[in-house]
Parts: sequence; C-alpha cells; structure tokens
Amino acid sequence: MATACSSPPPGRARWTMSLLADQMVRLTPHKSLSPETVRRRLAENQLKPWQQKMWCIPRVDAEFVARMEDVLELYAERPDRQRPVVCFDETPRQLIGEARVPIAAKPGRPARVDYEYVRNGTANVFMFFDPHRKWRHAKVTDRRAATDFAACMRELVDDHYPGADCVRVVLDNLSTHSAAALYETFPPEEARRILRRLEFHYTPKHASWLNMVEIEIGIMVRQCLDRRIADKTTLVREVARWQRRNAEKASIKWLFTVDRARQKLRMSPA
Repeated sequence: MATACSSPPPGRARWTMSLLADQMVRLTPHKSLSPETVRRRLAENQLKPWQQKMWCIPRVDAEFVARMEDVLELYAERPDRQRPVVCFDETPRQLIGEARVPIAAKPGRPARVDYEYVRNGTANVFMFFDPHRKWRHAKVTDRRAATDFAACMRELVDDHYPGADCVRVVLDNLSTHSAAALYETFPPEEARRILRRLEFHYTPKHASWLNMVEIEIGIMVRQCLDRRIADKTTLVREVARWQRRNAEKASIKWLFTVDRARQKLRMSPA
C-alpha cells in the first residue's frame, strides 16, 4: 500500500496494476505477482493510485482564519432587512452551437449529438444569492470586467435592496471585486453614494467555497447550463427560466459554523 501511495517510477505519470506488480516482485520474495492480485489488494484498502483529484490547498494562517470567521459569523446572524447579507460571484460560459442537427432519443437508443461543435464566443453569468430571503438573481453579461462588477453593485443597492441601510456582500478576491471598480466606472460622487450602502466581506484566498453562492452557481450549471447553448439570447432566456427556484423558496442548509471550523482546522494560538 505504501508503494501505491508513493511517486510512480521515473518516466511514468502514474502507477498501473502491472507496474505495481513488477515493483512488488522486486521488493519482496515473491517470484511473480499478477495485476489481478494487486487490484484486489487495492480494492480492499479503497486505493486507486491512478486517480487524482484537483483541489485547492489553502494556507491556514491568521489572515485565513480572520476572513473565514468573519464570513461564517455573517451567515449565523439573524436576518436583518436593513443589513442583508448577499453572496456574489460569477461564472464564465462558452457559447457552443451544433455543427449538425442532433438526433432525438428513441426507446432503446439515447439521444445523439455530433462531436463537432461551433464556437460562438463567450458570455458571463453574475449571481446574487441572499440565503436569508432564499432569493437568487442571475444576470447574463458579455464579460466580467470592473465596469460590469460596478454595474452589478449599483443594481444591488438601487434595484434589489432600495430600502436597506447597508448591503453586506460576501465575495472572493478577484481583482475586479473592489471599491476601485466603482470609481473606474462612475463619477466619484456616484461611486461614493453606492459604496456608502455596501460593506464587502472577502473570503480567504483559495477558499471561495466559503461563499454560499458557489453552491447556487453549481446548481445552476448542473440543472440548466450543462449543455450546448449557442448564443447569448438563448442563455438569457434559459437562465431566467431556471430562476423559478425563487418561487420554490429553494434554500441552502449551511452547517459549517465558527465552532466547527475551529474543530475541523484544530486552530490554536501560535
């Protein structure tokens, strides 16, 4: 098992059954060992050395903990209409058209699509999510530049929360997610007016999973966008239809609290 968890031989990307069997013969008194025997032993220990998972490994330092607990405390607060909490992020989308007309499914035969496709450029979907109201709003744009972020923030305070004193926004560390973006887009007076009603709360670096809106985006991608969508008009229409989740009052049951985080990360003073 230790060999299966180690680095593969030079010139090899990963361990295979045959490589592991040959290595065991070299390292043990066995004269021969079949790949099938190796497979059974690996299965008994739930090991698949040929597989890898991409994962973002954060550095858990004081800054990480401070930002994490700030966000988690926001989620744990009682709902406040005058100071709502809104999670915000975006996802880029490729606009993909069909090179040939797909063939519909029939009994005993799945639908068929051609492996060739037509690239029609890209678009972007911004997502707002208020976990306390069980409300989300997706906005399709051509891009995700600083000006687009600024427009979203103005829309947030003026259109979606006109009566709120301050909207507390949870967001990641993308370079466009900043107060400066509003000054790049609007006159100073307008930028300051909007910012007076905003309060930014940033997730730790390499920990955007702490932003609840990531879950909503994942649901939207699985339920709505996991297919070929040829143009922006269709994307706008389909995203609007998907937002029936608001009428359904769909919510997220968030269980990760400050106390659980401290236990999970075993945090203690340096």
